[in-house]
Amino acid sequence: MAAQTWTCTGLRWSPEGPELVWSGGRRSALTWGKRVAFGVREDSGRRCVGARGHACPTHTPVPARSTGARCEECGRLDRAHSVAADTIADDPRPYRVYLAWFGPGLVKVGITAEERGPARLLEQGAVCFSWLGTGPLMAARRTEELLRAALGVPDRIPYAQKRTVRAALPAGAEERAAEVRELHARAVSLGNWPESVAPEPCQVTDHVADFNLQHAAPATGAVTELVAGGHVAGELVAAAGPDLHLDTGGPRGVLVLDTRLLPGWELIPAQTKPEITFPAKEFSARQDGLF
Repeated sequence: MAAQTWTCTGLRWSPEGPELVWSGGRRSALTWGKRVAFGVREDSGRRCVGARGHACPTHTPVPARSTGARCEECGRLDRAHSVAADTIADDPRPYRVYLAWFGPGLVKVGITAEERGPARLLEQGAVCFSWLGTGPLMAARRTEELLRAALGVPDRIPYAQKRTVRAALPAGAEERAAEVRELHARAVSLGNWPESVAPEPCQVTDHVADFNLQHAAPATGAVTELVAGGHVAGELVAAAGPDLHLDTGGPRGVLVLDTRLLPGWELIPAQTKPEITFPAKEFSARQDGLF
């Protein structure tokens, strides 16, 4: 009899913490110390997950290293009518502009719907953040662009950089908040924001405890892709954004598994010792090109 298979649609952050979401809507809460173990069917390949609730009509193969798990056509459909693509300018909801800090020298400015609260920051793996202001969507977007240029900070940071600096964060919350406080003060002093965006005081929220990073050994590397016949088994010691920090024991220690690599694969149970047989890359190999 063939082993039962599951398909994962990704990781979500709930008020209780991170959860893996499975096809059909079932969720698995992820708690610190939980054993995470699964394999990929030997005879399977990764297929497009479709877009906006619709299956890919051609079940197109997608690259193992893709974090979107969508073919070109479904990727285009998924981005249609999205805030990120600036295609819903008439969205009536209020939006908040924020500064997010991921580690020394890594700060970005962004926007998120006010109703989502801090969920977007948790999803991105922001170690700490502060709100900057609130207003209509397009005014918030203009403020984001203004501040990006004036402060010299990006609106996107690659996850590879986030993971590397996350392995060596300052121990104190005040030290982690320092860059956000400095940039917030510079931002509000500019004085040429759109009138419909109301500035907010600097109140830094720290996510180190939410991610459990204060109790976890620093990660030494990250899984680069899943492969047919491979498996993972480890103890969940931390999580940030889409990343699970798994203690595999032995010389490899803690490795990061980006859950965006899971969708599109047929996953099966794995009863094995703590280890990861998927390809992985040490963080030290990319330190030189980071700054």
